[in-house]
Amino acid sequence: MSISENVIAFKKQLPESVTLVAVSKTKPASDIQEAYDSGHRDFGENKVQEMESKWETLPKDIRWHMIGHVQRNKVKYMAPFVHLIHSIDSPRLLKEINKQGKKAERVIQGLLQLKIADEDSKFGLTVAEAETLLTSEAFQKYEHVKIVGLMGMATFTEDTEQISREFQQLKTAYDRWKDRYGFHTLSMGMSGDYTIALEKNTTMVRVGSAIFGERNYS
Repeated sequence: MSISENVIAFKKQLPESVTLVAVSKTKPASDIQEAYDSGHRDFGENKVQEMESKWETLPKDIRWHMIGHVQRNKVKYMAPFVHLIHSIDSPRLLKEINKQGKKAERVIQGLLQLKIADEDSKFGLTVAEAETLLTSEAFQKYEHVKIVGLMGMATFTEDTEQISREFQQLKTAYDRWKDRYGFHTLSMGMSGDYTIALEKNTTMVRVGSAIFGERNYS
């Protein structure tokens, strides 16, 4: 099947309440354009400068999602256009996003990334750290960054019960804070585990290989 056929077929599996972020990292702009031509608008990248170069050449109504770990010195490159930063994992990064949002004269939307996986390689805040950040005096004063929900990545494992437990941990935190902070986005679930995330009522899934095919990292 073609990329556009994959997008259409995949969207049919999802409830209307769930947003599909087509993860286009390492893929050429022509592949993104094909998905765009099928009517899709939400695309995810994990490197800021790769996303910036694609933003410059592709249609301007694409909603770009930064799903990878973000270095603070790279925020300025995406501040003028990024739709949603999924991976806010420290108070210092949040402060920098607010600073660059002010320079770009816009409010940048973001998700706090919680560490739910049993893997050292995964980034994220603990539930306690996220709560401390959300209730901090500094956070209340930020006018150019808006936290609209949470993101998390489950452990890379065949153990579906473990993945389910980890997603439930994220969902529990989301439900607890949703009304208090006006959250509306829960980003969990990727190509290998999105069906479990759907069972936990995720509002956003990040899917790449099921749409664009396997990645070529060479």
